[in-house]
Amino acid sequence: MKANINTVLVGDKVILVPYRLEHVPKYHEWMLDEELRNLTASEPLSLKEEYEMQEKWQVDEDKLTFIILAQDSPSEAKSSSSYSIIIPRTEPISPDDPRIASLTMIGDVNIFLHGTLPSSETAEKITRAGEEEDEFEAEVEIMIAEPAYRRGGRALEGLQLMLTYATGVPEAFILAGDARLDSLRAIKSPWKISPNSLVTRISDINEPSIRLFEKLGFQITKRVEVFSEIEMRWRK
Repeated sequence: MKANINTVLVGDKVILVPYRLEHVPKYHEWMLDEELRNLTASEPLSLKEEYEMQEKWQVDEDKLTFIILAQDSPSEAKSSSSYSIIIPRTEPISPDDPRIASLTMIGDVNIFLHGTLPSSETAEKITRAGEEEDEFEAEVEIMIAEPAYRRGGRALEGLQLMLTYATGVPEAFILAGDARLDSLRAIKSPWKISPNSLVTRISDINEPSIRLFEKLGFQITKRVEVFSEIEMRWRK
């Protein structure tokens, strides 16, 4: 998306970078996995189609996508308390920083804008056919595709970075005793979306993801039996 095309968000465990051409082969490899496609409600695409999709997403006004890179090695990923920080969170960097190439690509995090973005008087309206102009929601998705990097706090930090970037309200997503509040406050938000507009839709059997979003203040607001999914909205 245009808004984050030159943006890098740095955490202790993960770094979020824009989805670029060099990420497409690995992303395509992930999407060959039927389980991942089912969890993300994705359709199988050819490598050529993945490249075309990346080009489209880069200029879309209603999508925000970051690739998640790990600050730690696969052996360190098994520990949530011991890891080496390659790029300090206090250091601003660009997507072309050579150190980024050494980091492992482990997943992605996305926000899809539905309806009219109520940002400023000059903001462009982002609408879909059939939606009322006064309706707006920001749908959040996250995927940690590499199994070795799951259950180590990386998805949590990735969401904290993304949601702070989208809303400009880090206090809404920080956990008690977390020392990262000051660094999250340094993140500049291009939109300042209200946290109350945040929504996620998850498979009703995906307990780890449900618990993850609950930690960040999301509550179950709807069950859609026909799709075997639940809807969660930020209500902290």
